[in-house]
Amino acid sequence: MPSAHQTFHIGINVFVIKDSQLLLGKRKGACGAGTWGLPGGHLETGEAMEGAGIRELLEETGLKAKNLAFSNIVNSKSREKHYIQIGFVAQDFEGEPAVKEPDRCEEWKWFKLESLPQPIFPPHEKQIENYLNRSAFVEA
Repeated sequence: MPSAHQTFHIGINVFVIKDSQLLLGKRKGACGAGTWGLPGGHLETGEAMEGAGIRELLEETGLKAKNLAFSNIVNSKSREKHYIQIGFVAQDFEGEPAVKEPDRCEEWKWFKLESLPQPIFPPHEKQIENYLNRSAFVEA
């Protein structure tokens, strides 16, 4: 049984959609290396969730989002870690994706929603399923 004082993390992930395609990055040098994942990262203390998504998107891809819309939440629990993953959709953004953190991401690519690559980073796979199914919440 988990300790009452065990910490959990809050992840903020961004669905960047353009012409019915989803932007995914090939993870490198971190948890899930070699898998495809959404842009995103950790919510920092005192930070607004939407602001965290906008910040992470800019830091990782160079894309400038003007606003984000809530998409879904995944409560992802394992023996090692407990994450609450909050997904947002970038509805209005500027720029072209570029690798801004080469130690963490090999490349950014656009994929048609009906033919996404494999393997997808498991926590993000649940969020993508939620997005495609228009489901707001899932326990994973």
